[in-house]
Amino acid sequence: MAVAASRNTLHRYSAEIFLKPTLTRTLSLRFNSTSTHSTPQDHTYTDPNSFIGSWKAPPDPKVAQAKLAGLRRDYAKKVKELRLQYIHEVELQREDKRRKDEAKREAARRAQAEIKASKAAAAQARAAERKVFEEEFRQTLLKERTEKLENWRMKEKLMDEKRKEKNELLRRQSSIWVDERDLEKKILEAIVDTTHL
Repeated sequence: MAVAASRNTLHRYSAEIFLKPTLTRTLSLRFNSTSTHSTPQDHTYTDPNSFIGSWKAPPDPKVAQAKLAGLRRDYAKKVKELRLQYIHEVELQREDKRRKDEAKREAARRAQAEIKASKAAAAQARAAERKVFEEEFRQTLLKERTEKLENWRMKEKLMDEKRKEKNELLRRQSSIWVDERDLEKKILEAIVDTTHL
């Protein structure tokens, strides 16, 4: 009776130790899969563990302990493999995310470079237009100055000609000028004979 009770206790104890982590993992996966922070839909879950419900209590407790130790080792080995596989998947996802982020940054850099190039081209076009306008303005000013200078020269020439004409007229008139000795006589004649003037 005591042996049967110890077997049942060992059976219950070993089943609890073995099944508790598996059930906890399965339940946590089920609860977490419906949360808002669930894994992506393309994730594939492993098949249910074949150890669940496979425990048959051997008649000898030492054999049961040895078998349980072997099952624990197998379970730890599988968990380690799953963890390594999970770490590998996480690394792949991280690498994929890094690649996508780098592609986005590169696209943003290219777009920024295109914007800068278009702005530089627009600035160059504006500078060329401004240069053409300034050259036209300079040519217009130069033309106006030339015209003003030409006009001034013409006026000066006309004034010189008028001066020369005036001087010539004065020179011609001076030939008929009266000498100072005859001035009184001419004045008297002019007063008497007004028609001469």
